[in-house]
Amino acid sequence: MIKTAIDFISKYQSLIITTHDPADPDGLGAEMLVFSIAASLKKKARIINSGPVPEKYRFMCQDSKIENWGDLKEPVPEKPALIIVDTSDEYHLGELRHLLPQVSEVFVIDHHEPNQFCSFNGWLDNTASSVCEMVVELTQAVGLTLNLEDAKAAYAGIVYDSGFFSYPKTTERTFRMALALIQIGVDPYEIYQDLNENCSIKTLHLQKRSLSGLQIHNQDRVAIQTLRRSDMDAVGGSFEDTKNFVNMPLQSRSIEVSVFLKENKEGFVICSLRSRGKVNVSKLAQSMGGGGHVTAAGFKTTASIDETLETILHKVSEALEEK
Repeated sequence: MIKTAIDFISKYQSLIITTHDPADPDGLGAEMLVFSIAASLKKKARIINSGPVPEKYRFMCQDSKIENWGDLKEPVPEKPALIIVDTSDEYHLGELRHLLPQVSEVFVIDHHEPNQFCSFNGWLDNTASSVCEMVVELTQAVGLTLNLEDAKAAYAGIVYDSGFFSYPKTTERTFRMALALIQIGVDPYEIYQDLNENCSIKTLHLQKRSLSGLQIHNQDRVAIQTLRRSDMDAVGGSFEDTKNFVNMPLQSRSIEVSVFLKENKEGFVICSLRSRGKVNVSKLAQSMGGGGHVTAAGFKTTASIDETLETILHKVSEALEEK
């Protein structure tokens, strides 16, 4: 499958590279590496995302090579090829999905569980801990020596999606790719600080609100947290800093599934799901129009928090009864 990716990049002179909206470290790091691979093959490549790089991840891309769809300085070239990283679902692309009718072909590089609605071809490997893990392999296959900025971005993507080498998909392959990046000069502690010790004080206030409303269901096996728009307005915080809230209840050995619901300013409810592995939360998320991994998944809905909570709690309860 690595050869298939190389052949696709080699086939086209003009390439657009994108990821899901909003972007996370795995998507951002993978975009940057694919861009560098394309440049090394003398291709005209651009990274264009639906929205700007989230503030807390701007340390990954200092030179502003990532463009924002709503603020393009140059028009998109006619009939470019499109490479999508870290998702196979066009509806996760945000506004950039409107580019799809204009492209000549789409290629996906993704590591999530197979999505039955995916109609794109590509390199799909759900055994990989991250897309960055896959794309570092791709750089090695084309003989590209990464610069330090790209290496840092790729390492951030790997540790972010592998839970700093703790999630179930972490393998020897993950460590090999991480070691290759460290040998370039990446400082693991620096990346840890950038990702985990870089939030605002408002994040702590949001965390307090989230935990104060913690609900426990199904004989102490399911944890529920919610953040409503009123919570965000009261604190003035950002959803970017709530990413890890869903993981906190798993500190208890009793909790098998953790659910975190938050309401954004556009009125959508975003649901994050985590599991110890007995419940496949990717299937639950797919049933709600989302997706992800067996142990980490999510979806977005126009239903209210209360309606979504009732629905997802019912689905989780059914899944636990099947075990």
